[in-house]
Amino acid sequence: LNRSVGDLRCGILKLRQRLEELLDAEDTTFWIDPDLQDLYKTRHPDWKLNEPANQRTLMVNSRLKPSSESINAIKDLKPNQGLVQGDDLIAFYAPKTISELPTALELKAAGIELIPSQLTLYQNLSELINDNERLIRLDFEQFFYDQDNYFETEPGVTVLNPYYIWIGENVSLNPGCVLDASEGPIIIDEGTTVLPNAVICGPAYIGKKSLIKVGAKIYEGTSIGPVCKVGGEVEESIIQAYSNKQHDGFLGHSYIGEWVNIGAGSSNSDLKNTYKNVKFYSYASGEKIDSGTMFLGSMVGDYVKLGINTSVNTGCVIGFGCNLWSSDLIADFIPDFSWGRASQLTKYRFEAFCETAKLVKKRRGLDLSPEEIALFKKIWELNNG
Repeated sequence: LNRSVGDLRCGILKLRQRLEELLDAEDTTFWIDPDLQDLYKTRHPDWKLNEPANQRTLMVNSRLKPSSESINAIKDLKPNQGLVQGDDLIAFYAPKTISELPTALELKAAGIELIPSQLTLYQNLSELINDNERLIRLDFEQFFYDQDNYFETEPGVTVLNPYYIWIGENVSLNPGCVLDASEGPIIIDEGTTVLPNAVICGPAYIGKKSLIKVGAKIYEGTSIGPVCKVGGEVEESIIQAYSNKQHDGFLGHSYIGEWVNIGAGSSNSDLKNTYKNVKFYSYASGEKIDSGTMFLGSMVGDYVKLGINTSVNTGCVIGFGCNLWSSDLIADFIPDFSWGRASQLTKYRFEAFCETAKLVKKRRGLDLSPEEIALFKKIWELNNG
């Protein structure tokens, strides 16, 4: 995923967006990986990126799991205090003007009182998947429930529990579609079209200018980012922006990056036949780790393409920029820029990858920027020595 942790979607919002809103931030500077800086300057020219933080600036880890407890704990901090969880910094006030993230020892030496905390930091994508349903509910109550949102529907549209449904401007709900908010809220953002006979069960979020296809079944715990086309059956999954899963097939308990295309008839497993916890490959540790849950589908990187009738095993991690097709089961871990059948993988030529990426973005009226190409090249080189 070619973005900072704060730009990962979970619930209705991205992690950084929610923290900004809940902490009432008036002015924000984002500290991101230096490798992302040039790309982010192009994407967000008005953002303050990696600028020095002045004394008494509140610094917050974007991996913080949001709750009333965690937000109140940060708001209660005094200018000479910080919160830690083990070796991880959760939040602190800068003791002086700083240009890089200090260690806990450096903060202590500068006079910051570090308070041990039981607050939680997200460690991996599986934790975002498992927390998505809760955050859809939290976001709806916090940002949408009290907004006036009167909407009318065409004849033939079925709406259950309309008080827990929020519809944006220029949303098209076609006859035969069902919005069932009896078990949780539904938010359909502006410019989205829901085609006939689609069923959306809350809690669910559908992003701006997305298309929900005929007969789609969108179950609880699903967040779909802007400009996506989604059909088939989707449950407890997060899809970032500009990704397509248009056809029949099952997607469950999964995290899908941007610019992903999932071919017709493709499905993933999210439950082992043994009903044991699912293990998945961790980039950080370089080995499989226990997810702590028996339900986990796939984690799919940006710009991945899956051919028709592709089968993806439980807990599969598919790296950035892969192009895969196979009647074989795709399982375990597929490295970045892999090409071909699951049993006969080769490296995706970088020039060929960029050519396809340019065509994909051009179809949406966008260009592949030099900054994107430079970042993708770094990722490619990491996997090719």
